[in-house]
Amino acid sequence: MDRLLANGTVNAAQAGEGPPLFLFHSLLSDRASFDAIVPELARSFRTIVPELPGFGHSSAVEGGLAAISDRMAEAVKDAAGGAPAIVLGNGYGGFVALQMAIRHPGLASKLVLADSGAAFSEPGREAFRNMARVSREKGLEAITDIAMRRLFAPEFQAQHPGLMQDRRAAFLRTDPDVFRAACDALATLDLRADLAAVKVPVLVLVGEHDEATPPPMSHELAAGLPHAELKIIKGCAHVPQLQSPRQFLGALEGFLL
Repeated sequence: MDRLLANGTVNAAQAGEGPPLFLFHSLLSDRASFDAIVPELARSFRTIVPELPGFGHSSAVEGGLAAISDRMAEAVKDAAGGAPAIVLGNGYGGFVALQMAIRHPGLASKLVLADSGAAFSEPGREAFRNMARVSREKGLEAITDIAMRRLFAPEFQAQHPGLMQDRRAAFLRTDPDVFRAACDALATLDLRADLAAVKVPVLVLVGEHDEATPPPMSHELAAGLPHAELKIIKGCAHVPQLQSPRQFLGALEGFLL
């Protein structure tokens, strides 16, 4: 069931009953990347999966990641109705969730930051600048192979052609201007100095073979947060909830409830 949040600007799917649990998707994917884990999570939580601003049927917002995190804070307040909310973000969604927690303390009772970080290395920043440049010059089609490599290892892609066809199609539905703006924002983002302000419990997860946000970023993130636990998800890349749903759900056990 879809519903509109934040004065009709954020479109979200909702399933289950219980405490509110929000799932924020990555830049190179969409909210369907959580489809394999929502049924299990919806047994215990009211699971709310928004399309981030500029994706799907959610309105874009000007002003970079700060404005996006403010829009999502409004959506969380709207859907949670004052109840303590858990927010899980994957990749870009993790950066949005972290910025939201910094700018709106007390909004989230717990955070799960999967394959995310506080800042990229210079090679990581350059990768975003290159993706923005090539997509501007040649379109998203020109960087689809690069995007899929950042999501999944080549062996996984070869073993799951149907899934990869679906993920490529999802990426190509991304608004090019929204994608480039996100790349520009991530190329300059540095939240390391603000991590100490995040007082809630945080579970930091990262795929062992993540090339988009490599494990050292999660180690740095967990070390900078006052109340963080780090778990490595074996054999996975940037979207472990899609690649190995059971393993991802297993990593969440004991933290969400």
